[in-house]
Amino acid sequence: MGKYFGTDGVRGVAFEKLDAHLAYKIGQGLSHAIDSKEVIIGYDTRLSSPMLAYMIAAGALSEGCHVRFAGVCSTPMVAYYSKEKEIIGVMVTASHNPYTDNGIKVFNRGFKTTDEEEKILEKFIDEPKSTIEAFGKFEYATDFKETYLKVYDQFELKETDVKLAYDSANGANYQIAHELISKVAPNSVQIGNVPDGLNINKGCGSTHMELIQEYVRTNDLDLGFSFDGDGDRLLICDKDRVYDGDEIIYVISNYLKKKGQLSKNHVVLTKMSNPGILRALKLNGIDFSLTDVGDKYVSLELTSNDYIIGGENSGHVIMRHLLHTGDGLLVAMYLLSIIAEEKKSIAELTSDITLFPYQLINIKDVDKSILKTDEMKRFLSDVKHSLGEDSLLLVRPSGTENLIRVTVSHQNEHIMKHTILSIVSKIKNWGDENHA
Repeated sequence: MGKYFGTDGVRGVAFEKLDAHLAYKIGQGLSHAIDSKEVIIGYDTRLSSPMLAYMIAAGALSEGCHVRFAGVCSTPMVAYYSKEKEIIGVMVTASHNPYTDNGIKVFNRGFKTTDEEEKILEKFIDEPKSTIEAFGKFEYATDFKETYLKVYDQFELKETDVKLAYDSANGANYQIAHELISKVAPNSVQIGNVPDGLNINKGCGSTHMELIQEYVRTNDLDLGFSFDGDGDRLLICDKDRVYDGDEIIYVISNYLKKKGQLSKNHVVLTKMSNPGILRALKLNGIDFSLTDVGDKYVSLELTSNDYIIGGENSGHVIMRHLLHTGDGLLVAMYLLSIIAEEKKSIAELTSDITLFPYQLINIKDVDKSILKTDEMKRFLSDVKHSLGEDSLLLVRPSGTENLIRVTVSHQNEHIMKHTILSIVSKIKNWGDENHA
């Protein structure tokens, strides 16, 4: 990670770390980091997002760029427009974080910036230009939605009588999701669709699945979709349980294999994937590779090997045969078309998966550098060895928050719980143990 850029752009507390001055300087650096004088800018529904978006635009204009403004939209819409028009894309969002945070994601012709491009942008943050040599043009991108909707021309949108609720997290896709889902699922209702600048992700969306699941149960519905604040993730539920991104990938990859469309008979998952998913894929004759956590690593694995589907259990799913980046709404629409064609429920489509007991614990306010010490590395290596092959152990620092994430999965729930508690205790008591 760079000085300002983390695993998913620049992120921090709005009006503090992410203020108007920083946004302006990033805007200044765009055309220097990326060989283009055209920029599309979109933003989510946070209180601070319009300010940051307009300041990025001002910085880009000061360097003679032609700025196209998209307004409130999802991250994948910006990424797709950036790729189709072969221009710079900027999305102002902090994804699933609370409204007090915000972030800036930059795309080079649809793809996230490289380390080298981010270093140039970071130099402009530290050493901004003080002169304006040429002023660019500003306009609203009137073809923005029309361009994005072309994505859906690539597969048949079948109408379904599934009784459906969908939660837009009071976030970026609340308008486009209603437009598309209401057409194919007339028995659908949208919640989390009244953004006020302060309620994005607040008790709703994919980080609060209890809201949509309770709505599905109370109203006797078949299915629930839940998006995150910037619209690039999707989790789903029925009355009984929540289905994560790995299970979504499982359903889609089985469908593609059945149609003879699963490139190289291979999917891409991350090291956080439940071992039960991996076993089910093996039994169905589907190969897989596991990447580090982060959609950019999944995307790299997909493009480097010409695979077409992959993602993370958090709900970020890439269907590369349709769109080069993750898009929760696109995945939702594709799933609806599968359900309509197969005439099966999500429970039936995942019935041959037996998930292993799985737990994730976030440890806040700890020194993330302890994971680099030899003692901690030896401890975690010994733990992994004791768990055996059909297990999951992942301990990693968050790239966007000040915390360490500990994930353990094992067939035996007692072993899983004992293991994760011992790791958490070791990390929390690290300072005391090493100063004793």
